[in-house]
Amino acid sequence: MKLLLLCLFVGVLIYSGYSSMGRNRTLGDFFLGGRAMGPWLSAFAYGTTYFSAVIFIGYAGKVGWGFGTAALWIVLGNTLVGSLLAWLVLAKRTRIMTARLGAMTMPEFLEARYQSRAMKIYGALVIFLFLVPYSASVFMGLSYLFNQIFGIPYLYAALLMCLLTALYLIMGGYRAVALTDVIQGTVMLAGVGILLYYVLGAPQVGGLFQGLQRLAQVDPGLVSLAGPQGRWLPLAALVVLTSLGPWGLPQMVQKFYAIKDEKAIRPAMVVSTLFALVITFGAYFTGSLTHLFFDKLPVDPASGKPTPDMLMPVLIHSTLPELGAALILLLVLSASMSTLASLVLVSSSAISIDLVQSLRPGWAKQYGVLIMRLLCCLFIALSLIIALVKPGIILSLMAMSWGTVAGAFLAPYLYGLFWRGTTRAGAWAGTLTGLGCSVILSLYYRLDPAVIPLVGSLAMLIPLAVVPAVSLVTRPLPAEAVARAFGPGAATGRQTLLKYKEVEST
Repeated sequence: MKLLLLCLFVGVLIYSGYSSMGRNRTLGDFFLGGRAMGPWLSAFAYGTTYFSAVIFIGYAGKVGWGFGTAALWIVLGNTLVGSLLAWLVLAKRTRIMTARLGAMTMPEFLEARYQSRAMKIYGALVIFLFLVPYSASVFMGLSYLFNQIFGIPYLYAALLMCLLTALYLIMGGYRAVALTDVIQGTVMLAGVGILLYYVLGAPQVGGLFQGLQRLAQVDPGLVSLAGPQGRWLPLAALVVLTSLGPWGLPQMVQKFYAIKDEKAIRPAMVVSTLFALVITFGAYFTGSLTHLFFDKLPVDPASGKPTPDMLMPVLIHSTLPELGAALILLLVLSASMSTLASLVLVSSSAISIDLVQSLRPGWAKQYGVLIMRLLCCLFIALSLIIALVKPGIILSLMAMSWGTVAGAFLAPYLYGLFWRGTTRAGAWAGTLTGLGCSVILSLYYRLDPAVIPLVGSLAMLIPLAVVPAVSLVTRPLPAEAVARAFGPGAATGRQTLLKYKEVEST
């Protein structure tokens, strides 16, 4: 039964890729689906990209084990900030401005908004370099689960995931991803319901209220608002990292670029928010009950060391019946395949669209889709190498990549959308501050998983103060550049004052 469900799922992915293959004639078709995605496709694409194997295998177990039910603060943040406010604040402005500027990617947006070709090349390199370990963390989570449920060795599971991702994505591009995301999202919702049903019904839990009482007997801090020993700072860092991070991640922002029109935004926002609530609650609440199933951390059979990454795979394998475990596998596989596809698309576009078009425009026009498909293969291969090395633990690896990329882009992107007075120097100062803060502090603390979420949060928050501070004391962009982004009559007050002074001097 498990193999039958898995084969059926794989068949759907491959068919989706094959059926979409003939419609990818241009880079815009391959990367954005021709900017014609409706509300349901866009909402499920956003949600399934947001939540991958990392949340169920890395975050749910790790955070639930450390913070108990206080992990539900992350549910609140992901739902209200990461989904609802992201759509409410960013979607309409992003769709309008990127269409006006002719930008398909985050680096293209930065180049057009700040009149800087160097920023486009810089953005492309940041995306390609730092999304590789993020993708590797997703491969690692999937491989752990395949090993537990199917008994497939970690190496073979990782290879299988890479081949499937390459085949499905290279054929169909973003259109194939969007078409299957509704199916994948439905599988995720059903899987979360089954997971909660069996976990709450397990003898170790005995129902919702009985489970909370038993958890309080293990440690009263596991059912408190601040978690054991009142460790609010690391928890707050996780909330900021996972909730504000999507505002600056290129693979998330891409969904706003590709949506069909403004009318599709509101229904997509509602669906995406409800999806985030169900998925995050199912994952983190289940993770908060892990102390009822384990006296100590389970051991990774590959390394022989105890790790929180094994909490959820072992719990699923031991608690759910065979069919239920297979459905949970499809849940995680669904979440991860969409995330992987978006990561690979965005990272490959950083080279094929941003770098190649800048350095060899003729190549991009003639061989754009072919180059992007080849780069998809390269990105998947690099991610596989890191996944096989298995550096550190999943949470630390993913958090470092997430914080670095979001820290580099969040402030320049957000201010670029809404503040006409953002200058080129201000954008550069913000992006370099975010990148430097994340990389330097992460290396200084040696990728300590207890510190990395705080580092990532600082990398996103500090540039939000740096960009306006530098912009206020540096030369504004030309009025025509601002007008191109915001429309006619969009010159800033400082630009008007400078023009007035120039007229006075003449």
